[in-house]
Amino acid sequence: MIKRYFKRLKTEFKGYNAGKFGKDVLAGITVAAVALPLALAFGISSGATAAAGLITALIAGVVIGLLSGASYQISGPTGAMAAILCSLVATYQIQGVFIACFMSGVILLLCGIFKLGGLVQFIPTPVITGFTSGIAIIIAFGQINNLTGLKCEGASTIDKIVSYFNTPQTLNCEAIAVGVCVIVFMLIYPKKLNAIIPSSLMSIIIATALNFIFNFNVGIVGEIPQTLLLNDRLDITAVDFDTVKNLVFPAISIAALGLIESLLCGASAGRMKNEKLDSDQELVAQGIGNMLIPFFGGVPATAAIARTSVAIKSGAQTRIAGVIHSLVLLASMFLLGGVMSKIPMAALAGVLIVTAWRMNEFAVIKDIFGRKIKTAMFQYLITMAATVIFDLTVAIIIGILFSVIMFVLKVSDMTVNVADVDPAKIDIADKDGKLCGTKVVYVTGPLYFGTSNKLSEKLSHLEIDDGGKLIFSMRGVPIADISGVQAMKELCDSLSARKIEIYFSCVQPAVDEMFHRCGLIETYGEERFFWSTDKAMKFIAGETANVCPLCSANTSNTAVTAETASV
Repeated sequence: MIKRYFKRLKTEFKGYNAGKFGKDVLAGITVAAVALPLALAFGISSGATAAAGLITALIAGVVIGLLSGASYQISGPTGAMAAILCSLVATYQIQGVFIACFMSGVILLLCGIFKLGGLVQFIPTPVITGFTSGIAIIIAFGQINNLTGLKCEGASTIDKIVSYFNTPQTLNCEAIAVGVCVIVFMLIYPKKLNAIIPSSLMSIIIATALNFIFNFNVGIVGEIPQTLLLNDRLDITAVDFDTVKNLVFPAISIAALGLIESLLCGASAGRMKNEKLDSDQELVAQGIGNMLIPFFGGVPATAAIARTSVAIKSGAQTRIAGVIHSLVLLASMFLLGGVMSKIPMAALAGVLIVTAWRMNEFAVIKDIFGRKIKTAMFQYLITMAATVIFDLTVAIIIGILFSVIMFVLKVSDMTVNVADVDPAKIDIADKDGKLCGTKVVYVTGPLYFGTSNKLSEKLSHLEIDDGGKLIFSMRGVPIADISGVQAMKELCDSLSARKIEIYFSCVQPAVDEMFHRCGLIETYGEERFFWSTDKAMKFIAGETANVCPLCSANTSNTAVTAETASV
């Protein structure tokens, strides 16, 4: 992995010059303009402070950016992570967040070392989309306090909603006015101007300027420390085993979210820049970054698609753009700390509500519901609801389990169609009428314990005279297990008891092997098994010799295989 990383760096910086550096500087400044208000907002919405959000963006931009598995990843605090952390702070305070952040970093580092980066590929798109929409709902509801001036108690979104009705309070009209104005301003902000100055930054500037002039009766961000080491940071001496034990599952949740969000960001941005992400190296970078961040007083970080896409669109050439973005944020902390301390919390709430709205992948949601694919619709709705009601990791697990169950049910269905053989319509000479009364049973689907009874049930009403002939066409059966083969054997035994001759055609290799191992072929003889249905018919009609069609040693089989490859 280390050799691969340095090889990537060598390729990335090949031909690097002043012109490319200039592009990285401009891209870094642009990304910083987007990241600054979001870092402040996500720091506060995480249950920490605005300074914690800034520190997170600073450290993540440098450490994770330099170690990243691609040249374009920009990491920092995100709305999805804030949704987890706000409930964690309520239960374990800020030190619990720092411990969980460090533990999640260890988990991510191990995931990278053991090459588990490909796991995200097994999460269906509707599950990810539902997960994102659920997070958006959590973020939006989490800003009601700052937007309205109300206070609520409760760790979960449901608890917060109930709290509003149980506790009589007075709305802060000035806070509502500031927040609503920010929301409207961001929604009507011209796209052309957004490319120059992001709407989130412009709205914060205007709201802060108006607060200086009119001194609104609203909550403000508060003091921004002029240091990289915040007073509230991970204190190893204060960590005890019971706390670590209680934070195992929250740490897994943070790590799972970090893995999913970072790798999905990398995959999406990689298509934009035509550069593939080294997923395992990215997890190593995220792990190391999240192990270091709590020692500075920051909250967990992940790769952020908003900042990453801005960097790419702004012409970023290498990972230096991420470092420049961190340096600009650092300068802002020291030079503009006094101004940032006066930012109205309601303004940040408005920014986050618009951000939450834009997080939803509306094109994908429209596609899911527009095409009326029921399985995808349920995957989306169940995951979204589980994200709001339960822990985020639980939501992902529920979504994946539901997807697996639906997939198994879908692929496990067995269809059985029966057709009469009409000698007049096939190119087979049946002089003695031996094919009369012969039926072909076309079986499609896996033959296993889940479908073992379906075959006999669907053939229970089959009208076939005693002494007739039956051909089982098995081309549509990809796999079989012992339960399915046993059910087939019992069915054949009952048919044989009525003097009905049983034949098999188009048996797949995996099914043929299971038939051999379970003794079905031994019971009925290899001469009853054919490469194709037409060969079985010719054998019944007496056109071919009584040889073993499945035996590769028989020279006649070469012709059979070639002739019937398309049957």
